[in-house]
Amino acid sequence: MYDYTDFDESFVRARVAQFTDQVERRLDGSLSEDEFRPLRLMNGLYLQLHAYMLRVAIPYGTLSPAKLRQLAWIADTYDKGYGHFTTRQNIQFNWPKLPDVPAILSALADVGMHAIQTSGNCVRNVTADHFAGAAADEVADPRPYAELLRQWSTDHPEFQFLPRKFKIAITGASADRAVTAAHDIGLRIVRNEAGETGFQVLVGGGLGRTPMVGMVVRDFLPEADLLPYVEAVLSIYNVIGRRDNKYKARIKITLHETGKPEITRMIEERFAELRPLFGGADQALFRDIQAAFAPPVFREAPVAAFDAAYKADPAFRAFVDTNVAPHRHPDHAIVTISLKAHGETPGDATSDQMRLVADLAERHGHGDIRVSHEQNLILPHVHKSDLPALHAALKSAGLATANVGLLSDIIACPGMDYCSLATARSIPVAQEIAQRFKELDLEHEIGPLKLKISGCINACGHHHVGHIGILGLDRAGVENYQITLGGDGTADMVIGDKTGPGFAYDQVTGAVERILRAYLALREAPEETFLQAFRRVGMEPFKTALYGEGERDAA
Repeated sequence: MYDYTDFDESFVRARVAQFTDQVERRLDGSLSEDEFRPLRLMNGLYLQLHAYMLRVAIPYGTLSPAKLRQLAWIADTYDKGYGHFTTRQNIQFNWPKLPDVPAILSALADVGMHAIQTSGNCVRNVTADHFAGAAADEVADPRPYAELLRQWSTDHPEFQFLPRKFKIAITGASADRAVTAAHDIGLRIVRNEAGETGFQVLVGGGLGRTPMVGMVVRDFLPEADLLPYVEAVLSIYNVIGRRDNKYKARIKITLHETGKPEITRMIEERFAELRPLFGGADQALFRDIQAAFAPPVFREAPVAAFDAAYKADPAFRAFVDTNVAPHRHPDHAIVTISLKAHGETPGDATSDQMRLVADLAERHGHGDIRVSHEQNLILPHVHKSDLPALHAALKSAGLATANVGLLSDIIACPGMDYCSLATARSIPVAQEIAQRFKELDLEHEIGPLKLKISGCINACGHHHVGHIGILGLDRAGVENYQITLGGDGTADMVIGDKTGPGFAYDQVTGAVERILRAYLALREAPEETFLQAFRRVGMEPFKTALYGEGERDAA
């Protein structure tokens, strides 16, 4: 895990001091809200529906126990005793008071954290596969590359005022758990025929009001060329990206309007100019960074206790079957801790829960914690013999819900409960759906399912790539929920298709139930997932289930 250097420390402390002065000037009236707005956004501070919201960066989703405990302390001291983990692998505090924000930022700096570039038209938090460094299907750990990109992009003088925000994701595994094709730049670590490590580079992905799948602009980029190539992409976008219309300012629109052949040519020309200017300094820095991500020393121990508990305890067996993934070391496991207990707010964790996870990471997980874009926490390195004790501790804190990858493992944005941009509620819809299917006892029978909910067209809930996606909109002052089916956020990303007319707030859960009962009736075998069945039969049976024969034709 990367630790701050003296330079990092002094840089962050200087930003805290600078923002402290800006907050004081806002409080004494020297700065108007219009003048203060760009300054606070540069430090991750938003003004939401009811209060300020502070978004704290968790680069590539990696946390230490000390950092998680500090987040818990901040939640107790300056917020309402909880934090909200987001689809950008960050954490948000929804209730800080403006005079307290400098103290919060100082407390974050004490453990090597900050809120820089979690907002604004800049390169945002670089995200990565949450199983990085542990997954059995991994080509290489993507986190050293993500850290290199973080250091390069932080306060980069050319890229602080881009046409629009810019998001980069990187994965090192064959299974794309980082949704790389939905990012402005997606990086997939691959090896060429000579066995050399490099990247497949995608550009122009994104969700929001104009969802697009990223296009491959380089099948193989040598590892040493990462920074000059990414800088070339950003340089071209910064010059030709639109600034006249914020809805057409993302690089996906630039690529669409310019055309892939032309923008690829422009990127390659700029890359050829930039490449000699790096002179190897980036590679020396990368080698230093890489050393910080050495794998832990895995202990050898019998796994008989795990085998016995798995056979004897149905609750433990269900937890292992859903929440535990294969590790590259056969005696270890990757454990996902669900923050989606039925009826709770997806992604929320109380301060007590954070402290417990920090303790368990030290006791059983080599002090390593991850945040997933699916709003859960992960202990990536747990010996199988420790799983029964880990499960028991999680169960005592309400963190042992065995639902990872199932229907109630819902991604949901804050919606109208918090967000000033939202046009509909997301959290209550997610809670009601999860509760309904718990009562029906159908969740495990339905099997793997990605259900995602957004409370506005900005798509922070990633609804476009949900197997079932739900988008809340405002129709003449009334909440209306549009449903899409067949989305997929994996390596072969697909944007979901609209089913037809939307549904009222109190009709959404019933609509989801009709969709899933139709699936259970038409699947060819219990092993056929919802997504597989949808791809086999298409939209029509689900339209019939939703609207009936007459309305299906009209839809």
